[in-house]
This record gives sequence, C-alpha cells and structure tokens, in this order.
Amino acid sequence: MSSVVKFEPGGYRYVAGVFQYSGGVAAEAGFRLRRVRFREPVKLVDGFAAAERIMKAAGRPVTSFAACELRSSAPFTEEGFKAFNLIYVGTLSRWGIYDEATKANPVARSNVCPEVDPPKEPSMHAFTFTEVDASAAPSFHIAGSGEAKEGGASYKERIIRLGETSPDAMTEKARWVLGEMERRMGLLGFGWKDTTGVQVYCVHDIHPFIDREIVRRGAARHGITWQYCRPPVVDLEYEMDCRGIAHEQVVEG
Repeated sequence: MSSVVKFEPGGYRYVAGVFQYSGGVAAEAGFRLRRVRFREPVKLVDGFAAAERIMKAAGRPVTSFAACELRSSAPFTEEGFKAFNLIYVGTLSRWGIYDEATKANPVARSNVCPEVDPPKEPSMHAFTFTEVDASAAPSFHIAGSGEAKEGGASYKERIIRLGETSPDAMTEKARWVLGEMERRMGLLGFGWKDTTGVQVYCVHDIHPFIDREIVRRGAARHGITWQYCRPPVVDLEYEMDCRGIAHEQVVEG
C-alpha cells in the first residue's frame, strides 16, 4: 500500500508514487488548494514561469506548487516518456520540491494528449498550489491514472487488456482506474462525495459503462468532464483524475 507523506514546505501531504509524480495531494490544516487553468495551454517552460509569478503574487513560495495538468502532442513510447519526465522534474528539483537523492516527488500530475488540435510540444493546461487559509475546508487533487499499475515492469506487462478496445475491455479498464481513484482518495481521507470535478480522458465510447461504473458509484455527482484525449503512453486507452477544490480560476497564458 502507498504511504502518505507530509511535504511541509508546500503545506500539503501526498500519496507517495513514482519519481515523475505522486498519486495525489491534499492541503494540510491551515491551507487550501487553488487551481489555476490557462485559457489555452502554454508551453511547459512558460507554464512554469507563469505559475511562479502567480504563486509569488499570492505570497506563496514555489514549494507550494502541488499539482499540474499537462498536454502533449502524442502518446510517448516508454523510452520517450522517461526522457520527458527527466526534463520535467528538473524544474521541480530547482524549486526544492523534487528530491534527487530519494527520487521523492510530491507533485500530482496528469499528462494527456488531445486527439484533435494537439499542442506542438508539451504544454501546461492547469496547475494547483496551496494558499494559507486558517478556516479552509479540506481540499485535494488526485493525479491522473491510466489502466496500468504504477512502477515495476514495463507498461506492456502492466496494462489491463492490452491492445483491446471492445466495450467489455474498456469497461474493465475503466473499472480498474475508478478503483485506483478511490484508493488514492481513501488514503488522503476523501471519497467521491468530496469531489468538485472529475475528468475522463478517452477517445473510445464510454457510454457502455458510464451508468454502472461511473454514475452509480457516485463519480459523476457533479457530472464529468470528458476530454477527448489519449493517455500519455502508447497502448494506454483510458485515464481519469479528480479533485475537491473550491477555489479555481482561469487566466491568460
């Protein structure tokens, strides 16, 4: 079972995951999460620069950076994904968030690939950081997960129903991902009843299972946002993330 670790410089705790991202974050007592979405995705380097400006304007250090939602041009090969992740964590390392020695990364992340009009290079769609608020209600942001267990063997060895996209296969993939969302939320002390936003990333038909697998378990209590995107690695077909955040805004890039 994953452990939950406090990241005191950021004012949040996280579900320990792999080196490129954590399983999810939750604001500690006295803090709240704030989500900022760009009106249009911006190049990753510009997104980090904008995030730094916004956090500093809010009186917060860069270590308050807790989650981000990325957009890439197309699914990566496993080798390409690893190379991208090594570049990505470079900024987090410079900000004092990613620990090079232990490979501990508290930041939750989604990274998906729009099927139509994708960006020319990896871009930032949104980010989340902590703000000081003594009376804040609990808030959280769960990282995106596709239908493969984290860590260990290659994706091809871990993907559920590899190469299959039939309604039955997609249902099984979705069921696993929904369970993973529930596991991560549970570790942080939350459930579907606490969500304010749930996103599905898939280019296949989700109607065969949206009723019994998504709606009936409470994952669509405020509806769902279906983004016509592919997960970030070749052969993954279904991804979700979710959050419980009261303070959100949209900004220009």
